[in-house]
Amino acid sequence: MAQLKEVAIETIKRLPDECSLEDIMYEINFVAQVLEGLKDAEAGRLLTTEELLTRVETWAK
Repeated sequence: MAQLKEVAIETIKRLPDECSLEDIMYEINFVAQVLEGLKDAEAGRLLTTEELLTRVETWAK
């Protein structure tokens, strides 16, 4: 949680002064998703390209 907080603060600092609350929320959510994905990768929870394509094909049906 501390890592997310620090990254969120740095993300907000880099945004332009005229950004909206929605812009801030979008950026923080994006960073949180990236950090969660990195944790998944470190834990070995990965998909091959073939597995991903199979899942995408089922969504399109």
